[in-house]
Amino acid sequence: MDFAVARRLMVEGQIRTRDVFDSDLLAAMLELPRERFVPAAQAALAYVDRNIPVATDGSRCLLQPMVLARMLQAANVVAGDHVLDVGCTTGYCAAVLAKLGATMVALEQDSELAAFAQRVLSELAAAVKVVVGPLKLGWRDLAPYDVIVLGGAAEEIPAALFDQLKEGGRLVGILGIGPASKAMLYEKIRGDVSGRQIMEANGPLLPGFAKPPAFVF
Repeated sequence: MDFAVARRLMVEGQIRTRDVFDSDLLAAMLELPRERFVPAAQAALAYVDRNIPVATDGSRCLLQPMVLARMLQAANVVAGDHVLDVGCTTGYCAAVLAKLGATMVALEQDSELAAFAQRVLSELAAAVKVVVGPLKLGWRDLAPYDVIVLGGAAEEIPAALFDQLKEGGRLVGILGIGPASKAMLYEKIRGDVSGRQIMEANGPLLPGFAKPPAFVF
């Protein structure tokens, strides 16, 4: 398989045609070998237009390229931004953001995925700090962040993540599960957080991001 051709088809056919016009973002996704960020047996699937499972139990995925690109464009990451990638899985999103000049912290709680991410990012000389811990707690040691990216879906966003945003900071991720889920952009202005929909989207529920069960009398 010619991965360079597949990469160009992904950018030109899946991403640019869905209102992604940020030239730096497109260039980063055109340059990065996405096939390196999936298990070797799935390399041929790396550029298909859907979420790609990367965990052995299928519970964690690389987000659909077009959805990831739309979220990153909405987050408006610029060189020098301090960014937390929550649920980085194998490190692809963090690598894209590092190409944009962000100072990257990639958080993963699955130690096998974190080790995979660390290996690939090191091989590609991507300037990303990989840390391991519960996703719902964020990574307070290196907060606050200009941008937080969720690498999956949440039924509700943990308050700890909004607390770790700078004033004017942005958080992007998928809210909800099932057909009504959508990619969202949240912004923190004068301590308050407001959100708007980017597009309809779906992704796997991040561990720890389910709604607490409702109390029933």
